[in-house]
Amino acid sequence: MTATEHFLESEDLHPIDIVETLAEHHAWDFDRVGDDQIAMAVEGQWRTYSITLAWSPYDETLRLICTFEMDPPEQRLSHLYEALNATNDMVWDGAFTYWHEQRLMVFRYGLVLNGGQIASQEQLGRLISSAVGNCERFYPAFQLVNWSDQTVGEAMQVAMAQAYGRA
Repeated sequence: MTATEHFLESEDLHPIDIVETLAEHHAWDFDRVGDDQIAMAVEGQWRTYSITLAWSPYDETLRLICTFEMDPPEQRLSHLYEALNATNDMVWDGAFTYWHEQRLMVFRYGLVLNGGQIASQEQLGRLISSAVGNCERFYPAFQLVNWSDQTVGEAMQVAMAQAYGRA
């Protein structure tokens, strides 16, 4: 029996403990911010993504926030917001938003685990890889919208296919 299998058989499974085990397995840099929160850095093709997962026992939700820096020219912000709308129409497992004040592109997702449900290691791995995969897929389109004369429709053409990378 592997250490992970033994860990997953214990009665006191905490989603952040499982994520920490995944981070160790993948050799991701991480910091256990508290009992209910972990922050990690996951290397992608385009960027290193900052990922934070936080467990809220109150509403039994595991929240994932994946961020990367983005500092578009002010005159291109309306195009970026239009691209965000188009992007969110194409993404079913989370949503993008732009935090202007912090200059961060944000992908977020909430996994509801009410009634004592427990997320599996595979489910949490998929959650993280999906976040990174979506960021990888749409990063080039966001860059084109911000820094080229292409229309949002033209820029979104680079995001039509799924990205394949490491997560």
